[in-house]
Amino acid sequence: MSETWNVEEALKRRDVLKQGHFLLSSGRHSRQYMQCAQLLQHPEEAEEAGKALAALFHGEAVDVVVGPALGGVIIAHETARALGVRCIFTERKEGEMTIRRGFSVQPGERVVIIEDVVTTGGSVNEVIRLAKEAGATLVGVGSIVDRSGGGNPFDVPFRSLLELKIESYAPKECPLCKEGIPAVKPGSREIVKTG
Repeated sequence: MSETWNVEEALKRRDVLKQGHFLLSSGRHSRQYMQCAQLLQHPEEAEEAGKALAALFHGEAVDVVVGPALGGVIIAHETARALGVRCIFTERKEGEMTIRRGFSVQPGERVVIIEDVVTTGGSVNEVIRLAKEAGATLVGVGSIVDRSGGGNPFDVPFRSLLELKIESYAPKECPLCKEGIPAVKPGSREIVKTG
């Protein structure tokens, strides 16, 4: 990879944008789904994406990068490496986002939260809460792709490499369900009964 690395070209090159009928983690349905794991499975792409995200926080003092599991783990690590700081991740235990595995955020530490794709911002907002409860200073949030539809879903600065609008539907309003097309839960081969 080189200085000419471009996120849009990388997403196309690695076939990240999937077409079909998807049940998103938010509970909404969509014709498209971003599978950033297809990008991040290639270390050279992950490294370049991490460098690009780190550049969005150039000039900011950062002590630790936090990534929500599972999607944010690899890209948070690569961003932390580019920034020269440590990286931790959060994960769910019994449905609640937690900091485990002996990781911690210390009072006063300056934190950047990095995610692969932000849609509703729900997971990241849980991580923001954990960091604030630990007494950290939130520098901001970064993501490879911003699918939030404009605006900032957080109470801290939000930066992304790419804004992408992907239409989603409430299950009762989903045209794909009305056509009888089975939905797939991304990240699995599970077919979801709809309609």
